[in-house]
Amino acid sequence: MVDDVRPGSVGRGQPLKGAELTVTSKEFTEQLVLGAIMGIAFQAAGAEVLDRTGIQGSVGSREAVRGGDADASYEYTGTAWITYLGNSDPLPEPDRQWEAVRDADRRNGLTWLAPSALNNTYALAMNRAAAEKYGTRTLSDVAALAESDPGAVTVCVEGEFANRADGLPGLQRTYGMGLPAGNITQMDTGIIYTQVSKGSCTYGEVFTTDGRIKSMGLAVMADDKGFFPHYNAAPQINSRTLEKYPQIAEVLAPVTKRLDNEVARELNARVDVDGEDPHAVALDWMKAEGFVKEG
Repeated sequence: MVDDVRPGSVGRGQPLKGAELTVTSKEFTEQLVLGAIMGIAFQAAGAEVLDRTGIQGSVGSREAVRGGDADASYEYTGTAWITYLGNSDPLPEPDRQWEAVRDADRRNGLTWLAPSALNNTYALAMNRAAAEKYGTRTLSDVAALAESDPGAVTVCVEGEFANRADGLPGLQRTYGMGLPAGNITQMDTGIIYTQVSKGSCTYGEVFTTDGRIKSMGLAVMADDKGFFPHYNAAPQINSRTLEKYPQIAEVLAPVTKRLDNEVARELNARVDVDGEDPHAVALDWMKAEGFVKEG
């Protein structure tokens, strides 16, 4: 990375001067933005940063950090707990989920720093017209509507979500939501947003930090029983790297603390809706927040 940045509120005194750090990420929009944010913070703190963002698939970026080919990335607690560490049941509180991942991953040579409020998990959403018509705000409301007016609750979901324990089957079980098969339509992720926006489905499966929620004016139903796993983004650091450069923690802490779903939706929308470059979006945000200044 060759961004012309200097310390703002992060990186003062350039505590990483002389460090050579490699940052990685997965290939989807949010990960590209988060990887750039991390790399820009490291640059402002004085490090030379190699950009290895955009690795295809979750396992590839994880293994790069674990094996030492990369030093750091933003990873999701739920992904680590379920996909990497092989657990079937997520923990109900976000802090407990992070702590469990942190403790389990120590043996893998990975250190998890404090998590952000950014929680890229599943949700059901509807367009504003449907929200005004039916007045549902929570998944319990949706379950009540499905019982009182079964025809009103039509749902568009991905094939995977339709069959996963942490997807629709578990959701229906937790909320006592009986949906006839004819009310459930399976389709590709991107199409779901369009179909819900048009009203072809009353509710659609979405990801809570997707920029299209904001751009399409969708209303997200609150998971009032806490069914969905927590996928909070947190810095995942190669433990040997952190031992060598413990200042990494203080550099990333204020940036991570600022990340939440509203920030993610805004930044993701600038890429997915407005067509901007993920790295440029990250740099603009880091400057706007005062974390870094132009060099």
